[in-house]
Amino acid sequence: MDDRSGWVTAQGLTKHFGAVAAVEDLTFGAPPGAVTGFLGPNGSGKTTTLRMILGLVAPTAGQARINGVPFAQLPHPARVVGAVLEAQGFHPARTARRHLRACAAAIGVPDAAVDVGLGAVGLADAADRPVGGYSLGMRQRLALAVAMLGDPQVLVLDEPGNGLDPEGIAWMRSFLRGFAAQGRTVLVSSHLLGEIEQTADHLVVVSRGRCVFQGPLAQLRASRRARVLVRCADPARLADALAAAGTVEIDTLPDGTLAVAGTDPVHVGDTALAAGVAVHGLVAETVDLEQLFLQLTSGRWAA
Repeated sequence: MDDRSGWVTAQGLTKHFGAVAAVEDLTFGAPPGAVTGFLGPNGSGKTTTLRMILGLVAPTAGQARINGVPFAQLPHPARVVGAVLEAQGFHPARTARRHLRACAAAIGVPDAAVDVGLGAVGLADAADRPVGGYSLGMRQRLALAVAMLGDPQVLVLDEPGNGLDPEGIAWMRSFLRGFAAQGRTVLVSSHLLGEIEQTADHLVVVSRGRCVFQGPLAQLRASRRARVLVRCADPARLADALAAAGTVEIDTLPDGTLAVAGTDPVHVGDTALAAGVAVHGLVAETVDLEQLFLQLTSGRWAA
């Protein structure tokens, strides 16, 4: 595996803080050419995992690798991985350009990379303003510009949407997808599930320090079959009619609504009409990422 392959992997990754297991036997991969969304409830071990990947926390067991080696063994880490893990401590009186030049010198890249980074994150027009006057969203962009200085193959981001307004979130989505479209790797932790749903190609979901799902979002959706929800005057009669017509995956929800899987609203409506059952409401259930996430992290598939 060469040093530009871009894979980020965790194998049996474990971290205990005393008696507390923050991460337990976590195994996953984030492939190049994709945005991998890293999801989990607060306290599920996401930030600890990202810090282990970046060599900031030593694992109790297991290994995290980038391009097949631990972060500490990368010959030029800033040219392979760019990371934003938390709000950056920028000097308020220093301009963005001066801050980036200092960072560029520290990692051994030319000053020309500064202008490229400023342009990439949309801060070129504000480059010579003191950072103390920046909004939180602008500071997030500046932190991303620092991560981009080495023209990395991999981006590791922890909650990059914090402080961004809707326009900024849309910009971040476009930026990350464009970065991945170049064959590079994005591993991004976020609590903005709706945004991850629009941005990520691949998901890793953790709960209580363990991986409960990894794979394409489409695969996660396919694991929960679509259902038709129907409110009617006689649920038992309609259920019998549907079963007689060959539809047998029928559940009755607590409010009396029938949840019918393996069919579509037209079939359910036609069956109700033929059975003489008045229908009061009929809708195809939409299963969004938030529902799937809650079902996974609660340890059950909820109705």
